[in-house]
Amino acid sequence: MPTPPGVPAPAAHVPAPAASAGLPAPGALGPLQAAPVHAEGPGPAPAPGPWQRYDPWAAPAGPGGHGPLQQNGAAVPSTEQRRKRGRKALVLGAVLLALVSGGVGGVVGTYLERNGGVGAVELPQVSEEATARDADSVAGIAGRALPSVVTLHVGGAGEQGTGTGFVLDTRGHILTNNHVVQPAGSGGEITVTFNGGQTAPAEVVGRDSGYDLAVVKVKGVSGLTPLPLGNSDNVQVGDPVVAIGAPFDLAGTVTSGIISAKQRPITAGGEKGDGSDVSYVDALQTDAPINPGNSGGPLLDARARVIGINSAIRSADSGSTPDSGRSGSIGLGFAIPINQGKRVAEELINTGKATHPVIGITLDMDYTGDGARVATEGSEGGAPVTAGGPGAEAGIKSGDVITQVDGRRVHSGEELIVKTRAHRPGDRLELTVERGGKERKVSLVLGSSGG
Repeated sequence: MPTPPGVPAPAAHVPAPAASAGLPAPGALGPLQAAPVHAEGPGPAPAPGPWQRYDPWAAPAGPGGHGPLQQNGAAVPSTEQRRKRGRKALVLGAVLLALVSGGVGGVVGTYLERNGGVGAVELPQVSEEATARDADSVAGIAGRALPSVVTLHVGGAGEQGTGTGFVLDTRGHILTNNHVVQPAGSGGEITVTFNGGQTAPAEVVGRDSGYDLAVVKVKGVSGLTPLPLGNSDNVQVGDPVVAIGAPFDLAGTVTSGIISAKQRPITAGGEKGDGSDVSYVDALQTDAPINPGNSGGPLLDARARVIGINSAIRSADSGSTPDSGRSGSIGLGFAIPINQGKRVAEELINTGKATHPVIGITLDMDYTGDGARVATEGSEGGAPVTAGGPGAEAGIKSGDVITQVDGRRVHSGEELIVKTRAHRPGDRLELTVERGGKERKVSLVLGSSGG
């Protein structure tokens, strides 16, 4: 039907789509809403960027929408929390500083150890001091004695040797041991080297194998300083001593010790086998080290005076032998008393030979009992007691056993010879003689024989 004028034409019917949940059906008008009022103002906020408010642990957003909004700031800490965090920061800083310092210190220390520091090394040291020493000290004694001690180099007949000696006077006489100069024989050479290094040839003035002493003389040498001679009778066990010599050719070697014993009977030598080179010494015993090359050197007291001539040692593998052997010291050294050395040296200088005190008897050196027994026959078949000699006049007979000399026991023939050699010809001895199980004392005056 035509629509009357002025009346709106009815709308054409259009099929409505299916209703959407939650929305009014088409054609059904909901409550009227006030039309929005358009106001001029700032534009819409820009869409958030993909990294704003990003939280990797948030639940994923639904399709077509954004996930739940996340906080992008922490709560404001309290004052106590700030203090705790400050203390933690300080502790952590201190630990880190300690670790870094320790590491750096270790590296620096290792470098300094391996490379000797960062500069030149200068070690502490005392300043110079006075070199003077007390006169009775070892250094003081050595300082006074060394200029008078010499080293002897001896050669001849295919043999060589080194020994020591010391100056006796300003004329060039030097005292040493017989076994030191023996290699020179009658055609060998002897060179004397002084402490200052000067050398001079020397010749033998006289020597004696029984006493193991010799005197040599140098010529053309001036400014010699003799060593003062002491008195060996004044020496006591325990007295300090100093030995000077050239052990193994080490000239000017100084050692020290004490007197360990007196009147120690020793024999030395005997290499020839006939007894002609055996020396008999009533020795001073010392623990001052004496070694090969010390032979003939001085044994000094605390006032740098000669009290003995170093002559023999007892080594671990031998008996008492001249120290020209190759073994070394074990603290058992022996020196000829200077009283005996002085007498023999004077005789050698004045006459070229020494005299020996004798009793005038022949001893049985194979006797193994205690004491010294008179032999049944003398040398070369002669009488064992020399007619008219000191022993015969004292009534000593073959087979008698001498057990004491001046009240001191003797245990062998060697000891009797040693005790006799310790005296001068003309000295009086008192002997204790045993015969048939009975002892008696006899007195005699020592005779003399050439060296």
